Amino acid sequence: MQETISLVKTETTKLFNEFINSEKAGGVVLLVVTVISLVIANSGVGTSYLDLWNYNLGGHTLVQWINDGLMSVFFLLIGLELEREFYKGELSDLKNAVLPVFGAVGGMIVPAILFLLFNYGKETVAGIGIPMATDIAFAIGILSLLGNRVPVSLKIFLTALAIFDDLGAIIIIAVFYTSTLFYDYLFLTLGIFLIMVVMNRFGIKNLIPYLVLGTIMWYFMLNSGVHASVAGVMLAFVVPFGDGGERSPSYVLQHILHMPVAFIIIPLFALANTSIILEGEWYNNFGSSLSLGILAGLVIGKPLGILLFSMTAVKLRFASLPSELSWNNIAGAGMLGGIGFTMSIFIALIGFDSIDLVNISRLSILAASIISAVTGYFWLRLSLKPVG
Repeated sequence: MQETISLVKTETTKLFNEFINSEKAGGVVLLVVTVISLVIANSGVGTSYLDLWNYNLGGHTLVQWINDGLMSVFFLLIGLELEREFYKGELSDLKNAVLPVFGAVGGMIVPAILFLLFNYGKETVAGIGIPMATDIAFAIGILSLLGNRVPVSLKIFLTALAIFDDLGAIIIIAVFYTSTLFYDYLFLTLGIFLIMVVMNRFGIKNLIPYLVLGTIMWYFMLNSGVHASVAGVMLAFVVPFGDGGERSPSYVLQHILHMPVAFIIIPLFALANTSIILEGEWYNNFGSSLSLGILAGLVIGKPLGILLFSMTAVKLRFASLPSELSWNNIAGAGMLGGIGFTMSIFIALIGFDSIDLVNISRLSILAASIISAVTGYFWLRLSLKPVG
């Protein structure tokens, strides 16, 4: 019995470390490609660069293929990670899950309230989901710069927080960013999903049928009015998990997707969606209600909400603060939670039809993410004690 428990812990730790390492390196790549994209967009070939991403391929632009197609694979990986964490990962123990759950809820509610203070009653209110998201790759990447100062419990807290944040973002996208439903495609989507549920129940473990049907489900979801990324999460939860071991279909697929998502899909998303040409007095846009709402939500709302709700969970004895952590550490993690980037930009793209509002959002998200990264890094550097 003891040997089995030890084996489970070893497998869990291995996949968790693999996840942390891929996100850590992915965060560095994201930073590099974002800078490259902004530089090229504002160089002499800027117009041609934008035309490249808007090149029509099969009735859709390259940007659309990335945002609606490749990003569904990103959400598939997120779903697989959520499933593993709930079943046998760090969050399978309710006691470990409660603190980051409260933190994530606070990190969504408070930023949304601050955003509303600036945008209530305006067309820009559609961006309310933007400051509610956290970019796990950037957040873990910044945390990794602190080296062995960072206790494992803080890595787990921030990772779990971002995962729950992603789950919240997925729900927000599915519920609040769906304007018109096409029920025929929606029913076909649900029909394919139910077929895969039955396959799972009958013990079919071959990944190929799931991937083929998942692709068909994605197509129907794309035409249903619900964002296609949701299909990725739905597929994740019907891929057989089994005992969660290295031979389980869920583990195999998650392992296969880690590197392509971290080093191909997310960098392509960043390249395609940060290609912003800065024209005229572009910095004046930071005074708009949309920009102020995003900046306030991510820079102030995130750490405030995460800290207050985490303290409430401990005060009410729903959770306990790990012995090696202090509230200063949680506040620092909350600041890193203000790095919205990938998820925030994604929500901005589906929330606004106006390219002007999208560009203001993207610039504000970049500014807020930089501020959050710098303040979070130095706060934690001061509050975490060096090891050795």
